[in-house]
Amino acid sequence: MANEVRFAIIGTGNIGPFHADAISKINGAKLVAVADIIEEKAKQLADKYNAEAYADYEKMLERDDIDVVNICTPSGLHMESALKAAENGKHLIVEKPLDITLEKCDRIIDACMESNLKLCVIFPKRFKLAVQKTKEAIEQGRFGKLVFVNGACNEFRSQEYYDSGKWRGTWALDGGGALMNQSIHTIDALYYLAGDVSSIYAYTATLARNIEVEDTAVAAFKLKNGALGMITGTTSVYPGYDPVISIHGDKGSVVINGEKIEKWDFEIQKEGDSAIRNIGKDNTSSSANDPIKQMSSEGHMHQIADMIEAIRTDRQPMVNGEEGRKAVEIIIGIYGSQKEKKEITLPI
Repeated sequence: MANEVRFAIIGTGNIGPFHADAISKINGAKLVAVADIIEEKAKQLADKYNAEAYADYEKMLERDDIDVVNICTPSGLHMESALKAAENGKHLIVEKPLDITLEKCDRIIDACMESNLKLCVIFPKRFKLAVQKTKEAIEQGRFGKLVFVNGACNEFRSQEYYDSGKWRGTWALDGGGALMNQSIHTIDALYYLAGDVSSIYAYTATLARNIEVEDTAVAAFKLKNGALGMITGTTSVYPGYDPVISIHGDKGSVVINGEKIEKWDFEIQKEGDSAIRNIGKDNTSSSANDPIKQMSSEGHMHQIADMIEAIRTDRQPMVNGEEGRKAVEIIIGIYGSQKEKKEITLPI
C-alpha cells in the first residue's frame, strides 16, 4: 500500500458526495475513482475531486491503485458490490445498514475475513462527543446498575421524499422503513452504550405514507445486563425532531438530544461535569426533517480516518462488520415480532 490510502466510491446518490468530501479532508487519503450506473453523475463527482469516473464498477475494481472501496448504493444492493470488491482485494467501508438481511450481512463479513480485509460500517453517531462521554461514564460505573434505556427517533419524511427514489420505502431495496433507514443510527448508538439485547416485543405500522414498509414502530426490549428499554421510530411526525437517547441507572441518568447533552445527572459529581453539560449547546443543525440539508461529513471523516488507522496498524475498525450487523439483527427481530405477534429472542 502506498503512503496515501486510495479510495473509490460506488454510488453517487445522496450519501456518496459526503464520503467524497470526507476523504478529501483527511491527510493521507485520496479519492481516485467513482462509479455509478449513471455515468454523468459519476463524472460530476469524480471531476470535483480529480478522480476517474466509471459506469461499470467491476471495471473500476480491476485497478491496482485502490485500497478501500466505499459502498454507497441503495441498502439492498450492498452485498453485490461488496463481494466484488472483496474478490478484488479491496478493504470495505459500507454505508448503513451493512445490508438488509442477516444472510447478506454474514456473506460480506465472511468474504472480508477469508481475504483478511478490513470492513467498516458507517455509524457516525458513535463518534459524537456526547455519545463518547456517556460511554466513558458507563464504563466508569457512574450509572450504577443500568435500569432503563430509551431511543426515540421521531422524524419527518414527506411522501415526496419516498417518491424521489424507486428503492425508497421498499422491502426489496430499503429493507424496511423508519427503522432500517432512519432509526438504525439511534438503535446502534443505544446498543453501543447499553449492551446486547436479549429479547424484543414490537409493533409496527404504516400510518401516514404510501409505502410498503413501516413509517411508525415501537419496541420494548430486555438487555442481557437486566435493564429494560424502548425504541420508537417514525418518519411521519411533523415537523420532525432530533433523535433522543436516554440512559438511566440507579446512580445516574443522561439524556442526549441530537448532539446535545440535555441531562447529565449523577449521584456523585465529578470535576468536568459542568463542561460536559455544555456539549452540543451551540449546535443548531438537524436532519430530523431533511436528511441532506443539515448533514455534514464530519462523522464520516472520523470513521474513514479510523479505517485508515486500522489498515496501517492492522487492527479492527471501531465499527467492524460484526458490530455493524447487530443493529440489523435488532431491527430484523422487531419485524419478526410484529409479524409473528410474539417476543423474539436474540441472537436470531
